[in-house]
Amino acid sequence: MTDTEPNPEGDASVEAATSVGAGTEAVDADPELDRDGASTPVPIADPELSADAIERVASILEAGRLADGPEVRAFEEEFADYCGTAAAVATANGTTALHAALEAIGLEAGDAVITSPFSFVASANAIRLAGGTPVFADIDPETYTLDPADVERVLNERNDIVGLLPVHLYGLPADMPALCELAAAHDLFVVEDACQAHGAKIDGRRVGEFGDAACFSFYPTKNMTTGEGGMIVTDRDDIAARAASYVNHGRETDGTGGYEHVALGHNYRLTSVAAAIGRTQLERLPACNRARREHAAYYDDRLADLPLQTPTEPANARHVYHQYTVRTDDRDALESTLSDREVQTGVYYETPIHRQPAYETVSTAAASLPQAERAAADVLSLPVHPGLTERDRRTVAEAVRDHFTTQ
Repeated sequence: MTDTEPNPEGDASVEAATSVGAGTEAVDADPELDRDGASTPVPIADPELSADAIERVASILEAGRLADGPEVRAFEEEFADYCGTAAAVATANGTTALHAALEAIGLEAGDAVITSPFSFVASANAIRLAGGTPVFADIDPETYTLDPADVERVLNERNDIVGLLPVHLYGLPADMPALCELAAAHDLFVVEDACQAHGAKIDGRRVGEFGDAACFSFYPTKNMTTGEGGMIVTDRDDIAARAASYVNHGRETDGTGGYEHVALGHNYRLTSVAAAIGRTQLERLPACNRARREHAAYYDDRLADLPLQTPTEPANARHVYHQYTVRTDDRDALESTLSDREVQTGVYYETPIHRQPAYETVSTAAASLPQAERAAADVLSLPVHPGLTERDRRTVAEAVRDHFTTQ
């Protein structure tokens, strides 16, 4: 990850940036200075909660039912409806969602699962936490998601693969039609890591509808937040029931379990306070995603003639721009220029998972994955969050243009 913006899945400092009641539209005025006369930095993320969210949280606090309860069940139902799936199971965060989904799907010790080396480490960690072995295939250099051709190569080389865990990175879906075709041909399960892709689509279908299960994160910097939280969505009743039991210490899910624990599990439950925030955020998600897409289109237009690669959106996909990630072999210098202009940026991800110290003992740690390694050296994410003003995004675009045109 970058030094200028710590890991978005684990940056406690982002809490300080959370605003209350901020909108998603640019302000009418276009000030170059703040009230103190100083230039205003452009943040890489700007989490915000609406007044309605504050009111709902207050009502939960007044009612006194703070842990798992009706508010969580309502959030699960509404999120499943949004994704077009039969069921949803809320969890404490995106990592717990991935872990619980893999436990629910029946991953066993030593089972090998193909996933992306170019992702936040949680996607591979979840496989290991569930007892499996992550096996890395390379990425497509345009989309940064799993390359189906390289997945097929791995499948042809190994006979121990039981599943696929593709990552929808930066808000862009992986090539799910091709990956699901491979999974069907090799009798593999598919768990989508959709932690960065709330509302993204491919072939008109939202992510979450393609695999046996899909997992979302509601960390503050994501397209929607609960503060911390996660969600598993699925059309399979067996996965939903096992996941719901697993996140609640292995209790029965019919409401009669009491203190009878029928299986091993964890306390991965979401709180009612978080669910109340999530329900308001889900209502606003379409507008927030539209704002992100508008900012991305603005950048696309103004950066098109520069010697850098802007994000790809395949014809059959709808990108929701959790990050607006450009690519240039001049990455570090561009990052420095933007920092000098008070534009925050992020490098997601500076070290591919298979090169992380924690993965030195994993069997595929020494694999040759050149596309992931090149991307890690070249990518830089620019601010694209809904709270950007017209001044903000002009500042970003002008700073990038100046970097390349004044050299």
